Amino acid sequence: MAETLGILVTTDNHLDSVIELVNAAHEKGKEIQAFFTGAAVHLTLHPDFAKLAGKAKLWICDVSFRANGLHGREDDVPGVDFKSFATQGRNAEMLAESDRYVVF
Repeated sequence: MAETLGILVTTDNHLDSVIELVNAAHEKGKEIQAFFTGAAVHLTLHPDFAKLAGKAKLWICDVSFRANGLHGREDDVPGVDFKSFATQGRNAEMLAESDRYVVF
């Protein structure tokens, strides 16, 4: 089984660094999960967010998405489906499943 990397993104900064980390880990055969919460949900609508699709399992905090006024734009987020909008419980599961965990 491949090592797993969990990435928690909490701010609307550093998308470029998240993409670089995901690309590097993907090239090394790591399993990657990324959870976007708080202000980071705004990154899901950035055109570069699509670069993460297919390289990491992407999770979006549903409560943060709604609280940041993005409800109704779920279909605009590339690389995710409705099951990818989750609670902080999913973030806790990701932490438990990860060999390494990085926070932005």
